[in-house]
Amino acid sequence: MPPDPAPADRRVVSPLDHRIEAVTGHDVDTLWAYRVRGVLDEPHAHLVDQHCELVRAETGVTFYRVLLHRLSSGEFAVDSALFARIDRTVDQLEEAATARDAAVRKVIAALEPIEAAATTASAPSERPLSTADQAALLAIAGGAKLYEHLLTGRMSVTTASGTRIPYAELQRLEDAGLVSRDTRHPVHAGQPVALTDAGRAALFAARRPPTTQVPKPLARPGAWPSTPARRR
Repeated sequence: MPPDPAPADRRVVSPLDHRIEAVTGHDVDTLWAYRVRGVLDEPHAHLVDQHCELVRAETGVTFYRVLLHRLSSGEFAVDSALFARIDRTVDQLEEAATARDAAVRKVIAALEPIEAAATTASAPSERPLSTADQAALLAIAGGAKLYEHLLTGRMSVTTASGTRIPYAELQRLEDAGLVSRDTRHPVHAGQPVALTDAGRAALFAARRPPTTQVPKPLARPGAWPSTPARRR
């Protein structure tokens, strides 16, 4: 079961967010949403799970750091009770930092293979997913079954969101290795349809926003060329 962190947790930014977003092409919030919907393949799902644990650990560090600041802010009387609370909070902060560092190492261990694969990835496929295929795969990712109408004999896929996918389109996605059916169930009762690892990878890649370079503004006629600022 994928993690379901509270909305407040997500506001904590981990030190590895920029690396994760750079290699996947998605912001962390989008990755978490894809994890819950079952869109991610195994390596990316594992990465998101480890990142969720890192965010929780980072939240613990922040909590005890803020508490320590409050205890030393002058709000409380300086006595033996305060010293005991400060000592206890310092120990808790140290434990939270140790847990955070361990979580960082786990995220890096899950992230490095993805970075290596992105570096050595081959050229993109000559036949990218169409918009219709993306919509069908995304709907199937949320749960879907193939049904056969008892009277007409017509078959179609019904997804959890209420979307209907024609049987011919399902066959095309199956032939491409993007989806699979659980044929142990009869079609009149509903055969579960799910994305394959290849389908998850294709959908994830198709929904990656394209990287665009912002063109430099043209210099006005007669203007002096700009010079880089000196480093101090």
